[in-house]
Amino acid sequence: MKLSSTTPAIGGIFYLTIAFFLAAYFTFSAIQGNHGLFRRIQANAQAIELEKYLNTLQVKVFEMENKTLRLSDNFLDLDLLDERARKVLGLARPDEIILD
Repeated sequence: MKLSSTTPAIGGIFYLTIAFFLAAYFTFSAIQGNHGLFRRIQANAQAIELEKYLNTLQVKVFEMENKTLRLSDNFLDLDLLDERARKVLGLARPDEIILD
């Protein structure tokens, strides 16, 4: 009779132990896993950095589009054309002083 009275206690302890380890595993995975809390924080920080980089690229693209428009056939900016010719071709008038 003693053996049968201890069997439910061992089963209960076994059940609670399994439940505890499962809860610990899922808690650990929720925090440290591939899709856990720390990974989400890291992904959010990376997204913020990439948005900043995107903004800088958009500014550069806007500047290039502006210069392209100013050198197009429909709208020619003579000052920009003169500046680019001097820089690329090394042109200068004899009476000019060149500062680099």
